[in-house]
Amino acid sequence: MYKLCFHVPASHLDAVKSALFEAGAGKVGDYDSCCWQVLGQGQFRPLAGSQPYLGQQGRLEAVAEYRVEMVCSDECIRAAVKALKLAHPYEEPAYDVMKVEEF
Repeated sequence: MYKLCFHVPASHLDAVKSALFEAGAGKVGDYDSCCWQVLGQGQFRPLAGSQPYLGQQGRLEAVAEYRVEMVCSDECIRAAVKALKLAHPYEEPAYDVMKVEEF
């Protein structure tokens, strides 16, 4: 089991979550579409060579983003990360994948 955590702008929250749920993420026992989310503020500066979805090269940008966490089985983690990258609007989406020990 893994926990997948990512940051996404509010404008794409539902689309990215839906893509991950379709890939098999967010299943806990007899439940699906499970996740936890909280609104925060992301900050970044696009550098030369970037093609930012938001902001301009060389300018510091701050944007409302959600931090979303969901579990994912061993069998679908690679498909879930692929779905995240395809559905996310950012050129370089921020995400973490952590192994979860079950006791």
